[in-house]
Amino acid sequence: MPKLKYPLFLLGLLFGATSVLNSTPADFIICANVNKGYVIGSKIVTTNGLFRLDDQGAWQHFGYNDTSLTAVAFDPRDHNVIYTAALNGLWVSYDGGKGWRMVNSWDLTEGRDVAVDPNAPDTVYLAHTEGVAVSTDRAHTLVHRNNGLPKRGRFAQAIEVDRTTAGRVFVGCEKGIFLTEDAGLNWREVLPTTTQVNDVQQSLHDPKIWLAGTDHHGAWMSHDRGLTWQQVEGLNQENPIYNVTFDATNSQRMAVGGWADGILTSEDGGKTWTSRNAGLPREPRVWRVGVDPNNGRLYASVFKETLYFSDDFGRTWQPDVGLEGSLVNFFVSLPRANP
Repeated sequence: MPKLKYPLFLLGLLFGATSVLNSTPADFIICANVNKGYVIGSKIVTTNGLFRLDDQGAWQHFGYNDTSLTAVAFDPRDHNVIYTAALNGLWVSYDGGKGWRMVNSWDLTEGRDVAVDPNAPDTVYLAHTEGVAVSTDRAHTLVHRNNGLPKRGRFAQAIEVDRTTAGRVFVGCEKGIFLTEDAGLNWREVLPTTTQVNDVQQSLHDPKIWLAGTDHHGAWMSHDRGLTWQQVEGLNQENPIYNVTFDATNSQRMAVGGWADGILTSEDGGKTWTSRNAGLPREPRVWRVGVDPNNGRLYASVFKETLYFSDDFGRTWQPDVGLEGSLVNFFVSLPRANP
């Protein structure tokens, strides 16, 4: 196993839906569409893309205005290097979001997720509708790496790098979860499904634990670095689970969000689950959940409503003023740079 170049808590901050142990102040960032009142042909100007939560609790936009951003990742050595997955592929900025360029050629579109390898940070992975593309030179070039993925059913919705081992990556496809241990040169199936895998996340506290959500096969958990998976009991196995998340401030807390069941949380490491929809709109259609690593605040993006937050892990909820009509596609955190 290669030696880690960065402390584990920093790696978790950069490369997950949330961050690992809150040993250092973190920036909390979302990819969101804020389109209240907008219809096609409208003269209303909307602001979409990347938002950073400031110290006063307001979301500040940065980067370019794009309704199609689905994910973002940062270079751990230099937070000015930003990668975004978008409808037309992979974009990169080398100056903190002031200037951007599209990386891919015409034959690669519809980026769904993006990740950087913390132990080989020149390597960037893009999950897209035709599988996986990889750059080994900080997104100056990008190539397809689909060997071992199914020829049919390799729509890749989620990609996550194992923070303990360079080149070890999981991708969630229509046919299951696949693992590479050589930076995408070869993939093998570790969990077969007949439905889309929507999210795959590594525990922020124990890197051996992984959690995944699917469209119609419920949620799955691994306790052996993703080699074998067990279906999570206590969660609906028919309704879609769109994403999963861990609480950086409490090793026993995790949450899932879905279209029909809303939000369910566990506070005992996934053994039992509780519905936490009281205070949300009736029949909440939850698109994404995330946890602020600075304080453990739980967030939920409710479709056609707004972003809600809870300071008691879902027991009560409040709407986030300023993001009415928003849809959040991604939560990410990174260690705050020293002033």
